[in-house]
Amino acid sequence: MLNTLLQTTQEGAEVLTDEESVEKTLSIIELISSGGTAGQFIIGVLFILLVGAIYIYFERIFAIKAASQVDSNFMNQIKDHVSNGKIDSAQMLCAQVNSPVSRLIGKGISRIGKPLADINTAIENAGRLEIYGLEKNVSILATISGAGPMIGFLGTVIGMILAIFELANAGGTIQMDVLASGLYTAMTTTVAGLIVGIVAYIAYNHLVVKTDKVVYQMEANSLEFLDHLNEPT
Repeated sequence: MLNTLLQTTQEGAEVLTDEESVEKTLSIIELISSGGTAGQFIIGVLFILLVGAIYIYFERIFAIKAASQVDSNFMNQIKDHVSNGKIDSAQMLCAQVNSPVSRLIGKGISRIGKPLADINTAIENAGRLEIYGLEKNVSILATISGAGPMIGFLGTVIGMILAIFELANAGGTIQMDVLASGLYTAMTTTVAGLIVGIVAYIAYNHLVVKTDKVVYQMEANSLEFLDHLNEPT
């Protein structure tokens, strides 16, 4: 009889433990939906920002990768054409390659016959336009990396206000189910905002590094071209 009672008690305890473990399991969708309308709206905004940041990153990374691909023999061919007076052939080669480096060199070739300072100025002006094109929409990533955590923090404040409001309406009685909605809003928006900010920040810095490499490549080839023009004939 005693053994039967102990076995029944153990089985009941196991059932309660299983029920508690099930109750503690919470999916991401349930967590977001538990945050109420305000939390869902803020997380929706953060999700749009995250999608936008990922799109800008991959669009720019492919564009920068394409811009950095220059034939290692390109400058040798340009110098040979210029040395032999084949200016038209050099310009045609630049048009065929169609990269930031080739466009800078092409701009310099179009100014051949003018003072070296004028050629250098023309290349620098063209370089600014190329850099502007490479950095297109990259500043948006910087904005998202800063705005994401701030929007998440706004959700935190709204969630705490809702929790305090519900607590005040409950007559001062502390009940976790009353505070749950506000706390879910506060915590989920904070986490979502930090995730968006971290992703955008890493993407932004990676694009800056990649852009700097292309800019260095442009400067190196431009200097090589100007040095060749400055060589005594």
